[in-house]
Parts: sequence; structure tokens; C-alpha cells
Amino acid sequence: MTDAAWETLSNQAVAVCGVVYFLALISHLVQWTALRKLPVEAGAEAPAPVAVGAGAPSVVEDTAAHEPDVERRTALFGRLGLLLTVIATAVHLVALVGRGMAADPNRVPWGNMYEFTLSGTFVVSLGYLLLNRRFGLAWMAPIVVGFVVVVLMVDVVWLYDPVAPLSEALYSPWLVIHVVSAVIATGAFTLGGICSVLYLVKERRPARTTGYLARVPAPAALDRISYRMHAFGFPVWTFAVLITGPIWAHQAWSSYWSWDPKEVWAFITWVVYAAYLHARATAGWKGRNAAMLALLGLATLWFNFIGINFFSTTSQHSYAAPAVAEVGKVSVEAPASAGGELAQPLGR
Repeated sequence: MTDAAWETLSNQAVAVCGVVYFLALISHLVQWTALRKLPVEAGAEAPAPVAVGAGAPSVVEDTAAHEPDVERRTALFGRLGLLLTVIATAVHLVALVGRGMAADPNRVPWGNMYEFTLSGTFVVSLGYLLLNRRFGLAWMAPIVVGFVVVVLMVDVVWLYDPVAPLSEALYSPWLVIHVVSAVIATGAFTLGGICSVLYLVKERRPARTTGYLARVPAPAALDRISYRMHAFGFPVWTFAVLITGPIWAHQAWSSYWSWDPKEVWAFITWVVYAAYLHARATAGWKGRNAAMLALLGLATLWFNFIGINFFSTTSQHSYAAPAVAEVGKVSVEAPASAGGELAQPLGR
């Protein structure tokens, strides 16, 4: 296949996986909408029954008698949503592979923010699928899939760039190590942040017996899952930001640290998450305070991930070489910057 054919395949795969993710979201929303009609004890994915009053068992029996097909319907849409998410994630991987194969020479698909965001959303989806059975994360499905759909939409509409080769200075194995660790940590922090959001919501409405929140785990369980996600992501983020990042920067730009905006915000994110884990370990911070601190970390993470690109014009973290630009009828290339990295394309 030609490079143009690989790029076309990648773009089509992104469109297809976006549609399939959206269908999975619809399926999960139908599932949870149907579950609103049943108390938790009657839901297909509910935990063991807990009596909430003398009349509770009879209510459950009456509900089940009047709507015998609700459990089957919700279970069907739940399985369908999970299957569609698996298919969408597989197509998502095809989009990433096609993107890397479209470059000449072939490279990892992390040459610009469009590709990095495409990779990040893939890790979030894959992480959810891998942890779903272990931690019983079926309740997280509509939020994870909805998040992936929204971020993919932003990625395609505002962050898309044509395939371009990396600048010569950045052809390094440290690129692969650095970005893989950063993407994995981003996925873990995002899943942990979703648990923190649900903790805050669940804490305010703890006594619900129907609907989505009734099937979300107890606040203590959400707090524990969030902590495990962050405890896994933090050492990986440390490896990406404080070890492989400086090594790669020195190899590419002859400087371990240059106060680049993304470097600074990556370090701020590291400090916030270090404070979160330290507070939990030493001061016994749990619950609401820990959740708020975790969400502050998530905000700095995603601002660094996407926001810096809109508010800063000095970042060296633009990895792809510029495309050839036409001025009149003469084709020219943007000159290399003093830092050794090729400058941004003309007109950007």
C-alpha cells in the first residue's frame, strides 16, 4: 500500500471507530435508561439485595412481575454496548497503525497532538476493557465511551494535521519510551479521575435506590478504585516526565530542561499527583478532599495535553516536520529553529 492509501485507511478507521463508539454509547444509555425502572435489587448487574424497609421485597417482586423483560433487555444492551466498544477499540488500533505506516519513513503514530490524542483515547478505552472484569467497571461504561467520543470529535475537528515525517533530531528510541509511558499514565489518571467525579456525585446522593447512581459502587469503593488507578499511573508518569523526558530532550535539543511550557505543566501535574498520594499516605486524606485534589491533577494533565497548544506559541513539543508550503508558485520549506527543531509550517 502507498503512504496515501495508509493515511486514507487511518482517516476512514477513525471515522468508523467514532461511529461505533457512538453506537456503543447509545446502547449503554438505553441499558441504563431501562434500569431506571427497577430498584437496585432487581437489576441484572446489581449487587446482592439489601433491605431498605419492611416493604422492600414486595416492591421488588411486584416490579419484576409487571416488567419481566426488563432484565433481559438491559442485559442485552449491556452486552451489545461492550461488544461495540471492543470492536471500536480494535478499529481504533487500525487507525493508529495506519497513521504510523502512512509516514515516510514509517514511524510511531505520535508525531503531533492529533496523533497523541488518538493514542491517548485508545489507551483509555483499552484500559477500561482490560480492567472491566477485574474491578467490575460496567457502571463506568457510558462515561468512558462518552469521554472517548467527545475527545475524538475534538481531535478530528480542531487538532487534525496531515501525516508528516518527524524531524531528524527526534528519531530516537527515547521517543517511543517517553510517549508510551506518558500515554499509559494519562489513561490511568483519566480513569481514576472519572472515579473521583463519581465519588463526589455519589456522596451527595447516597440513598438512591433506582437509576444510574444506585448501581455505582459505594463512595468508599470508588475512593479505593481511584486510589489504585492513581497509584499505578504516578510512577509511570514519573518515569515519563523526570527520567525519559529529560534524556530524550538532551538527545534532541542538547538540554535536559529548557522550561518549555509542556515541560513545566508536566512537572506541575507531577507535583499535584505527588501531593495527592503523599496526603493519602501520611495525613490520611480520603474521600472528598482526596477526590478534589485528584481532579485538580486531572485538570492540569489535560490542560498540558491539549490547552498548551492553544495558549502557547513557544513550545518545542511539535514533533512532526513541517509540510512543504507554497508561496505563489514557489515551494519552500520552513527553516530550522535555533533549538535544532524544525520550525512550524508557514501560516500557522
